[in-house]
Amino acid sequence: MEPPVHHFSELFEQLGLPADAASIEAFIEQHSPLPDALPLPDAPFWSRAQADFLHEALEDDADWAEVVDHLDASLRKT
Repeated sequence: MEPPVHHFSELFEQLGLPADAASIEAFIEQHSPLPDALPLPDAPFWSRAQADFLHEALEDDADWAEVVDHLDASLRKT
C-alpha cells in the first residue's frame, strides 16, 4: 500500500492557512528567505500547533514529509 500523496495546497489547509495559489505565493514571499540555520518548524511565524505538526511530519518521516520539505525549500529561496 502506497502512502497518500499530499498536494502543496493541502499542506496549507492542514496548517489552517489560505490554500489558493495567490495566498500561498504571498505567504512564501512574505516569509522568505528563511535563514539556513533556522529549522522550518522553529520559524517565528508558526503557531505552536503548526510548529508541532511540521516538526512531527519531518521527525516521523510521515506522509506529509515530502510536501513539508517542499515548503522548506520554497521558503529558503531568495
